Amino acid sequence: MAPIATSREEFDEIPTVVGIFSAFGLVFTVSLFAWICCQRKSSKSNKTPPYKFVHVLKGVDIYPENLNSKKKFGADEKNDVKNKPAVPKNSLHLDLEKRDLNGNFPKTNLKAGSSSDLENVTPKLFPEGEKEAVSPDSLKSSTSLSSEEKQEKLGTLFFSLEYNFEKKAFVVNIKEARGLPAMDEQSMTSDPYIKMTILPEKKHKVKTRVLRKTLDPAFDETFTFYGIPYTQIQELALHFTILSFDRFSRDDIIGEVLIPLSGIELSDGKMLMSREIIKRNVRKSSGRGELLISLCYQSTTNTLTVVVLKARHLPKSDVSGLSDPYVKVNLYYAKKRISKKKTHVKKCTPNAVFNELFVFDIPCEGLEEISVEFLVLDSERGSRNEVIGRLVLGAAAEGSGGEHWKEICDFPRRQIAKWHMLCDG
Repeated sequence: MAPIATSREEFDEIPTVVGIFSAFGLVFTVSLFAWICCQRKSSKSNKTPPYKFVHVLKGVDIYPENLNSKKKFGADEKNDVKNKPAVPKNSLHLDLEKRDLNGNFPKTNLKAGSSSDLENVTPKLFPEGEKEAVSPDSLKSSTSLSSEEKQEKLGTLFFSLEYNFEKKAFVVNIKEARGLPAMDEQSMTSDPYIKMTILPEKKHKVKTRVLRKTLDPAFDETFTFYGIPYTQIQELALHFTILSFDRFSRDDIIGEVLIPLSGIELSDGKMLMSREIIKRNVRKSSGRGELLISLCYQSTTNTLTVVVLKARHLPKSDVSGLSDPYVKVNLYYAKKRISKKKTHVKKCTPNAVFNELFVFDIPCEGLEEISVEFLVLDSERGSRNEVIGRLVLGAAAEGSGGEHWKEICDFPRRQIAKWHMLCDG
């Protein structure tokens, strides 16, 4: 029985040994896990900040600017400092627009107006076979601009002229416009389109489609005018009006281009031309006609009575030589339109008699911040009505508009009527 007892004692000692080894293994595992965690924590504290995130669409740096080590995708920090020009803070928006997709500035910039640039740009705009047909006058006009004109540069219009002798048709192709100014201050862009009229009769009027949010619109639209004999081409002129579409108010006029066709030979084929866009000629306002307006300010009821009486000497606007005028009256308070009215349309007359009265409630005492705008428009079916002329009466108005406004303020409850010259809309 003694050997059996000895084997049982040895068997009872096995669980004790296993427990001791398990305890040592658990302690070792916990210690190893704690050491690994400490190593990871220390590595995170010594790790450099992440790369700067660059907005792909706008080139705007999203990551905060107070990082200790700044890096950019696709560029070395030393080269970036060398290539980055010193730019004042007030031109931040222009700098962001000039960056590439990686947020870096280009190394080379073209200088506007140099002869070498014109030679490089011209082949890109037109095919090689048509490069020599560009008008030399247009190249001279672009290189001979003074410093003041360059500051007010409104862009360049590119177009082509052609005469089809088989169809007896005059063909105008509006190719593109480049370097237009931004008419929308918020988005810093424009929605341009072009109106074209053949002068002096104004029988042919066309316009391109509207291209959204661009300062370099490529229209490439062709307009064919039939029934114009080739001998009459020399007596005509083309008038281009470049506008920016505005959904909520009147379209903004960017500028105009006037091309007399005298001296231009189209017998050799298509002629490619380019002209600088200039400001709309305000001297043409003398030919916009006149408007007879009567005003009366009632200080007791704080109302303004406006009577649109007559219009005379309105310019020819229709194919028949006569326009279909009506008057739209807008009331402004602190440069915000608060009310609008309009008269009936008078058919086919340059001398319209309206005799329509409108009463406006004034939201403040006195007329210091009130102004009234009169728009004489030509009613056209199937298209947007064209503005014939414009008149503004108010305290800040110049000329007869300011004088008329001063009289109704000095003599309330008196109806005062005056003729006013219309200016361009």
